[in-house]
Amino acid sequence: MKMTEIIRPGSIRVPLESTERDDAIRELIDALVESGAAPAEIRDDLLEKVLERERKHSTGFGRGVAVPHVKHPKIETMAAAIGISPGGIEFNSLDKQPVYTIFLLLSPQSRPEEHLQAMEVIFKSLSKETFRRTLRQAEDAQKIHDLLDDADNHRVVG
Repeated sequence: MKMTEIIRPGSIRVPLESTERDDAIRELIDALVESGAAPAEIRDDLLEKVLERERKHSTGFGRGVAVPHVKHPKIETMAAAIGISPGGIEFNSLDKQPVYTIFLLLSPQSRPEEHLQAMEVIFKSLSKETFRRTLRQAEDAQKIHDLLDDADNHRVVG
């Protein structure tokens, strides 16, 4: 699985307009609905499930990154959105630092193994300082797409 296969065209927000966690999640879910990755009729349900998860356990994993995610029976194919916040967003992260990069992942409920594969692909790249820094500094969606392609093809080092 490659990031360029799950990040939908049109679902990259640079910069995020939102400055609050819940609003940023809403903005990314809306991007996924607009891109056709999720049916509009489940938008509110997706938002509720992601926010409920965030209230219980933050997906702010540290190093300026959060990966909110949800499995849903009406999602047919794996899809993700990316948002970049230049000023950072309070996400109750493990390291108590603001989040600058958000990957929001939607997964089919019936395919948990694909969900795990997607999470692995995302975290493999996010574990690299160069990838995180370049992603955070990207000025537009095309630069992010190019970076994702580089990561998919192992052209990004530590």
